[in-house]
Amino acid sequence: MNKTIISPSILSADFANLEREINAIEEAGAAWVHIDVMDGHFVPNITIGVPVVKSLRKVTKLILDTHLMIENPQDYIKPFAQAGSDIITFHYEACADRVGDVISLIKDCGKLAGISVKPKTDVREIIPFLDKVDLVLIMTVEPGFGGQEFMHECAMKIPVIKANAPDNLIIQVDGGINNITAKICTSLGANSLVAGSYVFGHQDYKQAIKNLY
Repeated sequence: MNKTIISPSILSADFANLEREINAIEEAGAAWVHIDVMDGHFVPNITIGVPVVKSLRKVTKLILDTHLMIENPQDYIKPFAQAGSDIITFHYEACADRVGDVISLIKDCGKLAGISVKPKTDVREIIPFLDKVDLVLIMTVEPGFGGQEFMHECAMKIPVIKANAPDNLIIQVDGGINNITAKICTSLGANSLVAGSYVFGHQDYKQAIKNLY
């Protein structure tokens, strides 16, 4: 069995039919669904919030992989946890001076904690926290919009994390993931891939997900 976790991003799904889309990726073999939360401040776009996560929790058993691309994430950990998120990932850049506190907030809510870095951030800055989180999310595009081109230089952060991480750490990559870039990432040590437009833009979701292994 392939150990790579595919987490399709609903940023590229049909928002008028999210329940149908999530049921479709579940039938296609996805175990997680990636939820991009944007506030229009930390990134130049606004997407979904707590009410949508709460609604999705009612219609799926998939792991809700919630990615907070927002300022002051500490203020929103509890609401997203209560809404049903299973994993809550925040950005190092949004709270560099209180990373430990944010991780503790997530853990206190009984959820898995993830930390993410933007392309221009030196990944070595988060090494001190690798034994405290469950997941590291490496962005291979600038966060804020779907459909961007994969930044190969960012993929080289993967082996740096791998070399300093506990064996059970989930190393996730998000941005420009397709059948080719997926294999670049997994060859470098990633074990979870976020794919939005590649999956939801494919006529056959099952085949798209299969292509990422």
